[in-house]
Amino acid sequence: TDMAFALASSRVKEPRRKAAIEKAGSLLRRMRESAGLSAQELARAVDLTDPQLIAQAEGGKTALPFELILRVAGVLGRSDPVTAAMRLTRAYNPELWKSLEALGVGRLVLQAGRERELANVYRANDAARTLSDEEFAAVLAFTRNAFDLAVAFRKPAARK
Repeated sequence: TDMAFALASSRVKEPRRKAAIEKAGSLLRRMRESAGLSAQELARAVDLTDPQLIAQAEGGKTALPFELILRVAGVLGRSDPVTAAMRLTRAYNPELWKSLEALGVGRLVLQAGRERELANVYRANDAARTLSDEEFAAVLAFTRNAFDLAVAFRKPAARK
C-alpha cells in the first residue's frame, strides 16, 4: 500500500485532478473525525506503516489507491462501508467511478440507503422494540401489506 501511495502522489499534476484530490482529502478528514479517530489510529487500523500517508491524503497531497479506499471504508464506514467506499472512490478516482457506475454499482448505494431508511423507521420507534414476537409479526405483516399497497399506488399506469 505504501508503494501505491507513492505512485498515486507522483501522478497528481493536472489542476482539475489536484482539486478533486484536495476535495477528497477533506471528505476523508470529515469521515475520520466523525468516526472519532486520529490519523494515527486510522493508519494503524488499515495497517499502514507510515501514518503520515493519511495526513498527506487528507491534505490533498496524494490520492488514496483503490485498495486502501476499501480498507479505509471498512474502518470509517462500519455501519455502511459500501457507501463509504463509493464516496471515496468517486472523490479520489472519478475514472474508476465512471467504470463502476457503468456496471450499475451506483444502484448499490441507492438500495443500501433505502434499506437503511426502512430500518431507521423501526429503530426510531421505541414502542416497536417492546413488542412480543407475535405482536411484531402482526405489525410486520401489516407493514408489508401497507408497503405493497403504497408501491402499487406510486407505479405509473404503464408499469402495472
